[in-house]
Amino acid sequence: MTEQPDIAGLSFEEALSALETIVRGLESGQQKLEDAISAYERGAALKAHCEAKLAQAEARVAAIVARADGTLSLKTEE
Repeated sequence: MTEQPDIAGLSFEEALSALETIVRGLESGQQKLEDAISAYERGAALKAHCEAKLAQAEARVAAIVARADGTLSLKTEE
């Protein structure tokens, strides 16, 4: 297996693409057992990273509220 970039430094799109590649590789059934296990472990870490990125994005979107005049602002803590 080639050197993999650090998951924490990946954007959502990069992590999702890497996860899709891993899934295709696992579905092919052509990997050696140890390589498949390593790929599965990396895939699980990529999945968690994607979920965290989505949660962050969701929190940012939820913090944006529309004012009565139609302008947008960040929701402040009360």
